[in-house]
Amino acid sequence: MINVTRSMMPEFEKYVDKIKKLWETRWLTNNGDYLLELEKKLSERFNTNCVLVSNGTLALIIALELFDFPKGSEIIVTPFTFAATVEAIIWQGYKPVFADIDPETFNILPEEIEKKITDRTVAIMPVHVFGNPCAVEEVEKIAKSNNLKVIYDAAHCFDVFHKGQSVYKYGDVSVASFHATKVFHTIEGGAIFSEDPHLIEKARRLRNFGFNEQIEIVHPGINAKMNEFQAAMGLLNLEIVDEEIEKRKKNYEMYKELLEGTGVVFQKLNPGLTKYNYIYMPVLFKDTITRNRVYEELKANGYNPRKYFYPSLNKVFSNEGCPNSENVSSRILHLPLYGELETKHIETICQIIKDVIRRG
Repeated sequence: MINVTRSMMPEFEKYVDKIKKLWETRWLTNNGDYLLELEKKLSERFNTNCVLVSNGTLALIIALELFDFPKGSEIIVTPFTFAATVEAIIWQGYKPVFADIDPETFNILPEEIEKKITDRTVAIMPVHVFGNPCAVEEVEKIAKSNNLKVIYDAAHCFDVFHKGQSVYKYGDVSVASFHATKVFHTIEGGAIFSEDPHLIEKARRLRNFGFNEQIEIVHPGINAKMNEFQAAMGLLNLEIVDEEIEKRKKNYEMYKELLEGTGVVFQKLNPGLTKYNYIYMPVLFKDTITRNRVYEELKANGYNPRKYFYPSLNKVFSNEGCPNSENVSSRILHLPLYGELETKHIETICQIIKDVIRRG
């Protein structure tokens, strides 16, 4: 089975050599050398402050906890996202309020955000969907005008740059996922990025039970520490991620070339995008029936595409209508995309799609 993605992996011998040290030191977690080294390298790569955590969902939860919002506060969020974005809001005792998306970029619409602001709104949580930067300038202008915080879910955005700088530098906080399905991974893992050093220091405390450097509990925290096995994987993956992205780019462009003229619609990328990571290959079909037929035909031929994101989360967590998100989620399909994907598989996938469309 050819899955929708495949984890990038360093050479096995290099990983074994890297973790031998852990058998010698027996320092397996709690701010070990590998974690500190990886935080430093990521901070330098993206020119902002970084706090590593054990997964992206806990990164979202900690990011929300940074601001001490009153329980019951409203946070405006896109319905077109992975469940963790909304679930983090709910777990923290806040109310997600859904603002619809642009049907071409798949990102939250600034004008829809403005419609949803009330006197209970405290923050906006946009998502850079599939690594495509949302309208950050407009979002932050709205936030500033209404005294709201901006927490970006940048789960898909490793090495994505907007107007020459990492998207992790935008907003009050940006949150990354380094799950095994992402372009860059630490097996499981995540990170909190911010230009604000005070928020970064608080995030460090929150990931470690609320302890400060003097091992005093200064506020309630949680255990979200990344262990040394994860950090070791991250350090080695940093050495090969540029090559992985370049290979993904070639495969992404091959899909676009082979599917040209079929009526399949590709995600419209932000014109301010100056560096992209080619994390996924999302395509839209003319209707749900065609999408489902392609899905079943690919599965029958040994390929495992994904309906992602599906369903639109406003249908799961509220009664709000978001017609654009609902429409996109009903027609979208992610095709297999990763660096090691062979050309013959891309050609076969595209031919299956053409055959399904031709049959109607």
